[in-house]
Amino acid sequence: MSTDLQHLLLGVAAVVVLVLLITKAKLHPFLALGLSALGLGVAAGIAPAAAVGAFQDGFGSALASTGPTIGLGTLLGGILLGSGAADRIATVFLGARPVKWIPAAITAAALLIGMPHLFDVSFVMLVPLVYTVAKRKGTHLLWVGLPMAAGLYVSHGLLPPHPAPTLAVSAFGANTGLTIMYGLIIGIPMAVLTGPVLTRLISRWFGPAPDLDRGPVQAAAVEPERKGRPASFTLAMITVLLPPGLMLIGTVGTAYTAEGTLPYAFFDACNSAVLSLLAAVLFAFFALGVRSGFSLGQVQKLAAKGLGPVGAIILILGAGGGFKAMLTETGIDQLISDYAVDWAVPPLVLGWLVAALLRICLGSATVATAAATAIVAPLLAASPGTSPELMVLATASGAVMLSHVNDSGFWLFKEYFQLSVSQTFRTWTLMLSAQSLLSLGGVLLLSTFVHG
Repeated sequence: MSTDLQHLLLGVAAVVVLVLLITKAKLHPFLALGLSALGLGVAAGIAPAAAVGAFQDGFGSALASTGPTIGLGTLLGGILLGSGAADRIATVFLGARPVKWIPAAITAAALLIGMPHLFDVSFVMLVPLVYTVAKRKGTHLLWVGLPMAAGLYVSHGLLPPHPAPTLAVSAFGANTGLTIMYGLIIGIPMAVLTGPVLTRLISRWFGPAPDLDRGPVQAAAVEPERKGRPASFTLAMITVLLPPGLMLIGTVGTAYTAEGTLPYAFFDACNSAVLSLLAAVLFAFFALGVRSGFSLGQVQKLAAKGLGPVGAIILILGAGGGFKAMLTETGIDQLISDYAVDWAVPPLVLGWLVAALLRICLGSATVATAAATAIVAPLLAASPGTSPELMVLATASGAVMLSHVNDSGFWLFKEYFQLSVSQTFRTWTLMLSAQSLLSLGGVLLLSTFVHG
C-alpha cells in the first residue's frame, strides 16, 4: 500500500473516530476533536510533542480571527436583549397585525434579532413572546413559534458573526462583507419560504395544540438604576444593521478605490468584522444602555451575560482549527487537493455534502462545520474558480441539514413548545432540512455569476 493511500485512510479513520467519540463515547466535542487530531498525527509518524505543537498552532490560528468576532457579537447581542431593544423590535414588527400576517412578521423580527446573537439565547428570549402572541390571537403555538425559529436559524446558519459561518470564513480565507451580502441574498428568500410559506403549508401537520398556560415565564429583567427612555426602535435597528452595513460599505468601497489612499484605508477598516462590531457595541452601549437609564456597570453586566455559553463554542472552534492543522501537517490536505482535480462532484456540492453528513452524525452545526472545513478547505486550492464566500455558505448550509435527536436544538424546540418527538420531526426537522437544501440551491445559482 502506498504512503499516500495510507495517509488518506488515516484521515478517514480520524473522522470516523471523531464521530464515534462524540456519539458513542459521549465525549465533549472539544476533547473528541483534540484526541482525533493528536491520534492522527501520531499514527502518521509525527512525534507526540510535534503533534501537540501543530495542534496548538492550529488552535491559536483559528481563534485569532474567530474569537474576537464571536466575542464582540455576543456582547452586542447581550445589550440588545438586556436593554429591551430586541423585544422592542419584535413588538413593532408584530403590532396589531391579523393572524395571517403573524408568521411573516415574526420571521422578519427573528431574522434581525438573531443576527448578532447565538441561536439558543435568542430563542429562549423570544419564546415567552411567542406564547403571548399565540394567546392574544387565539392561534396554534407553532403558527408563531415555527417561523420565529426559521428566522433565527437563517442568521445562525449563514451569517457572521455566528460561530459556524465565522469559522468557515477564517478557514477558507473569505471576505466577511461579501459573505454577509451573499448570505442575505440567499437567506432572505429562504427565510420567507421556510418561515411564513412553510408554516402555512404544514399547519395541518402541527398536531395537538400545546397548553398556552404552561408556557415558560420570562426571567426578571434588570431594572435600570435611573429613569431613562425606553429602548428606541430606530436605535435598535441601527444597532443591528450597523455591523453588516459597515462591512458591505467597506467591501464595495475597497473595490472602487485605489489601494494605499486614505479612502481605501477607511473602507478597509469598515470591512473589518472586528472594527465594525466594535463600533456597534460602543453605539449600543450608550444608545441602548445608558440612554435607557442603565448605569455603566449594569450595561457591562448585560453585555457579558451571554459570554458563558460561548466558552464551549470557542474551545470547539479552536479544536477544529487544530484538527485542520493536523491534516496539513500530515500532508493529507495536499493529497485531497491533488485527488480533487479529477473528482466529478463540484466543490460547492462536496462541501455541503461533507458538512451535512457530519451534522447528521454529530448533531452540532458548529462541530460539523469545524470538522468539514478541515476536510474541504483543500478543494479551494484545487478549484481556483470557486468563490471562497460561496464555499463558506455551502459548508455552513450543509451543517444545518436534518436536525434530529442528537441535536440540542431539536430538544430545545420540542420542550419549549411542548411537542412530541413526531411533531418535532415534522416541523423543526423539516424546516431545517428545507433551509439546508434551499441554501445549497441558492449557492449553486449564485455560483453561475460569482467566481473566485
